[in-house]
Amino acid sequence: MNPSNYNKKLKPLARNLRNHSTPGEIKLWTEVLSARRFYGLQFNRQYPIENYIADFICRKLKLIIELDGKSHELRIEDDLKRDKELKELGYRTIRVPESDVMNDINNVIRTLEAALPDEMTN
Repeated sequence: MNPSNYNKKLKPLARNLRNHSTPGEIKLWTEVLSARRFYGLQFNRQYPIENYIADFICRKLKLIIELDGKSHELRIEDDLKRDKELKELGYRTIRVPESDVMNDINNVIRTLEAALPDEMTN
């Protein structure tokens, strides 16, 4: 397995998801995560990792951000399994309701800041 657990077989699906992003994904990407805006960290969006596609990933911190829309209410068990498998690879997943991104982006930013190592925010 490669160090980043990148799955090139999922690349076409990831590209399709990037091209058809949800409003919350677009907002979080353009306002917070793109162009190293968030504490100088590089994030990738719709990143194929193992058998999954992470909404956003910071490979340096092994941090995955998942936006949960309405469809996730029906996939709780699948999401728990996914998070567990990614944790076994050393990744930490933060799940954020898409409605929070759309309605309270400042609180989402605070949530993401809380996940950063202390030396980055002090």
